[in-house]
Amino acid sequence: MDKIVNLSKRRGFVFPSSEIYGGLGSCWDYGPLGVELKRNVKEAWWRDTVTTRPDVVGLDCSIMMHPEVWVASGHVTNFSDPMVDCKKCKARFRADHIEHAQCPEKPSKRPGECAGELTEARQFNLMFRTQMGPVEDSSAQVYLRPETAQGIFVNFINVVNSSRQRPPFGIAQQGKSFRNEITPGNFLFRTREFEQMELEFFVKPGTDDAWFQYWLARRMAWYTDLGINPARLRLREHASDELAHYAKGCSDVEYEFPIGWQELEGIANRTDFDLKAHTEHSGKNLSFFDEGSKERYVPYVIEPSAGADRSTLAFLVDAYDEDEADGEQRVVLRLHPSLAPIKVAVFPLMRKGGLPEKSHEVVDMLRPYCAVTYDQAGAIGRRYRRQDEIGTPLCVTIDYQTLDDATVTLRDRDSMEQERLPIDGLLGAILPRIAPPTAGHSLRPDGA
Repeated sequence: MDKIVNLSKRRGFVFPSSEIYGGLGSCWDYGPLGVELKRNVKEAWWRDTVTTRPDVVGLDCSIMMHPEVWVASGHVTNFSDPMVDCKKCKARFRADHIEHAQCPEKPSKRPGECAGELTEARQFNLMFRTQMGPVEDSSAQVYLRPETAQGIFVNFINVVNSSRQRPPFGIAQQGKSFRNEITPGNFLFRTREFEQMELEFFVKPGTDDAWFQYWLARRMAWYTDLGINPARLRLREHASDELAHYAKGCSDVEYEFPIGWQELEGIANRTDFDLKAHTEHSGKNLSFFDEGSKERYVPYVIEPSAGADRSTLAFLVDAYDEDEADGEQRVVLRLHPSLAPIKVAVFPLMRKGGLPEKSHEVVDMLRPYCAVTYDQAGAIGRRYRRQDEIGTPLCVTIDYQTLDDATVTLRDRDSMEQERLPIDGLLGAILPRIAPPTAGHSLRPDGA
């Protein structure tokens, strides 16, 4: 993990937030390469979940919502973690994670095993509170949303009426959420400000178990389609005593990070809890009337909820590799080409003789179709190494032969093989190699 953190800062994937002021705990800024990688991860999710499907539509809800939303959802009363403090060093820990925690003064010991005494556990609500408007009193109190899902639930009827969708169908959303975590850490894995990629898929009661299994398979396939090593991926079913209060069943997609197996996303059968809760608290009927069967019911909801930051970190960790090239150690990010921040790098062999000018012509030809960069600094081998380290899948070299016959050298990141191609055939060779994976949707439970 240290190698990933160092690479991320050195190459411009992720920087500590507010670093010139000493930073702010567990807050991170995505640099030029990191923002492109994360955007590509989000786009891959949106393409697979929304744009390639006829049964899912999108939504983008406000971060701040009416405070009664969080009363109805149970977050005001239930969204908390047990917390303990060390009376000696004043450090704070989650009571249910003590066995994996370290004493800050004696890292070889767990909290409570050193000279410090732990307080009794008490519940700590994870929502950030703020004020809306000029008067600071309880009537102006609102929350930064701890999840994007509730914005989908309260808009269920709006979407049904405007999009004319009917169950089984889904509403997807990506966006920022905020949780005042007691013990954030492990780089991008657990932060107080993070981005979610959530789908709420509404189904008729009685069909929910089949749809739950469908989305378990579909979500696992998304990661492997984008190159995650299947041996480092698993589904872990929640035991009955760890299910959320609203869930009939839940399984986590877990990835084996250097810090151990950790959750990337949860897929839950939320039953009809949310729509019924908001119906009760708002007084608005959130049931669905099926014109075909003349039946009214409250849909059940299957929720695949993924973290954009955790997924980005998993793709980074899984892609990191070290091998040997030309007798030297090579660091290479074997990112799926569709996720790579830069798709093609263009190099002039020399900085003279018309090669830079010809190289810029090739850059201008490629730029409308993919993310491309130009580099003329250093030996050609060093330039290859720089691009390997940031995951660029293809490099194009312009040499003196290019001026004679309009051909270039195309070099592959993973195999390091090179081929000679005409410039007018370059796009045809590049675009299929950087294309996203074809969505392999398994057969829906209803046979559609």
